[in-house]
Amino acid sequence: MSRSRHPEVHRSDRVGWLRAAVLGANDGIVSVAGLVVGIAASGASASTVLATGIAGTVAGAMSMAAGEYVSVQSQADTERADLVVEKRELHDDPHSELQELAAIYRQRGLDPALAHEVAVQLTAHDALGAHARDELGITEELRARPLQAAIASAAAFTAGAALPVLTALLAPHAQVAQFTTAATLAGLGLTGAMAARAGGAPPLRGALRVMFWGALAMGVAALIGRLLDTAR
Repeated sequence: MSRSRHPEVHRSDRVGWLRAAVLGANDGIVSVAGLVVGIAASGASASTVLATGIAGTVAGAMSMAAGEYVSVQSQADTERADLVVEKRELHDDPHSELQELAAIYRQRGLDPALAHEVAVQLTAHDALGAHARDELGITEELRARPLQAAIASAAAFTAGAALPVLTALLAPHAQVAQFTTAATLAGLGLTGAMAARAGGAPPLRGALRVMFWGALAMGVAALIGRLLDTAR
């Protein structure tokens, strides 16, 4: 009798892109909404509020892209340097590298004979790949990709920032701050719930967490805007 397969669903492979997407989108929503609410609370004109939102979106997206690129490029440089060292060691002292790989498998629970055999076969198949994965923790799926990370971060920031910018464009000028605050909290709640659900966490908790920090940011921005009232 055939047995039905029960595929398991794991979420750890989503951590990298999920973190970057949520961070970029939430940063876009909160930072640009804070600018819009703060400038609107200061009594600035509708054109000034809109221009501020657009400028904040462009500057923020470029900043996210540059920061992510530099950060991930540093990781890529480190990975590349480690692989160069490992390749040289494999050439200069293959026996010691084989023993090192076998020791790693023994530490993971294999008996010595099996650990040695696994190390021999993996070395014969792809020695550098085996050491990169099992000694250095570098895999093809998780390799640093600076350009991809930069584009993704900028796109996520822009997508998040579109919410407060569009609200500032469409809302009555006298109520831009209120409309932007409401739209931003709704957007943060949605992204927080979606991110939590994708990561296997309770959606309500994820939504409330980001909504709290968004409300705090906009509250401080509105207070500063009122203190710098341009209408006086």
